[in-house]
Amino acid sequence: MSSATTSSLQVWDELAELALQGQALTPAQCQQILNCPDTELLSLLQAAYRVRYEAFGNQVQLYYLKNAKSGLCPEDCGYCSQSKISDAPIEKYAWLNEERLLAGARQAKENQAKTYCIVASGRGPTNREVDHVANVVKRIKQELGLHICCCLGLLKPEQAQTLADAGVDRINHNLNTSKAYYEKICTTHTYEDRLETLKVASDAGMELCSGIIVGMGETDSDLVEVALELRTLGVKSIPINFLTSIEGTPLELTHELTPQRCLKALCLFRLTNPGTEVRIAGGREIHLRTLQPLGLYPANSIFVSDYLTTKGQEPCEDFKMITDLGFEVVTQGCESDQTSPQPG
Repeated sequence: MSSATTSSLQVWDELAELALQGQALTPAQCQQILNCPDTELLSLLQAAYRVRYEAFGNQVQLYYLKNAKSGLCPEDCGYCSQSKISDAPIEKYAWLNEERLLAGARQAKENQAKTYCIVASGRGPTNREVDHVANVVKRIKQELGLHICCCLGLLKPEQAQTLADAGVDRINHNLNTSKAYYEKICTTHTYEDRLETLKVASDAGMELCSGIIVGMGETDSDLVEVALELRTLGVKSIPINFLTSIEGTPLELTHELTPQRCLKALCLFRLTNPGTEVRIAGGREIHLRTLQPLGLYPANSIFVSDYLTTKGQEPCEDFKMITDLGFEVVTQGCESDQTSPQPG
């Protein structure tokens, strides 16, 4: 190996060391990560794994998602099959009742998920819908003790407080892309609207979950901007979605991701947010393909089972992947309470 190559590979270790010391990476250093030559990708992954291991060891946290209200959305997000401008042939339904949401929580626990995510389409919930979620969450906490994350759209301060009082641990509201690119994917609400919902959730005492969709035509600078913004916001969890180009949506013909690009994006968010949970979310099966296991070197969390309107792989395949890596699933209870997953 030439000295130039050795020097180049040392860059990734140096970035890992900065992250471990708690130092913020510069935009230029972030760009380096995204521009990593494919021949150095394993070295970059090793550097990201050092940072991941320091915060989370070999633990993997599983999330289970329930689409509590599907379609019927007045927003025009170009990536979404549930938006008003989508012709995607999806199932559309109003709010699931309490028993069906509770059944979803039981399924989450059976799948060894620590966090149950209740997601609803729409601009934002009515007070009545918030009360419905609050009642369900109280039962889930009582009967199953799951960690609860809700994604309900734009929230008002009093609605956020109702959810917090009911026991909701975390609010998910993704930035999705940078401020500069936002109007290219949505015009019915703004980037600032999303920041405001994160603020009211935080003010109510709930943790923040916010992430991105990679592959919508954004630039490297857009990805870097979001990674650094999320660090500034101090979010607890970052879901990294990879665009699923759904037929019937404006982005149906957008196909620009490779497994290597996805892995570099995961490394970017790990090295810029060293102590934050990084989750491989929608699109991992489509875009990472046979390289899915490598994604868990920078990331420490995945969704198990299906997504909102698209299918995921079978939970047993996720368990096999985690086991083969020598990693462990975080079970219900404290972070140190672990169990080895059993392939189904």
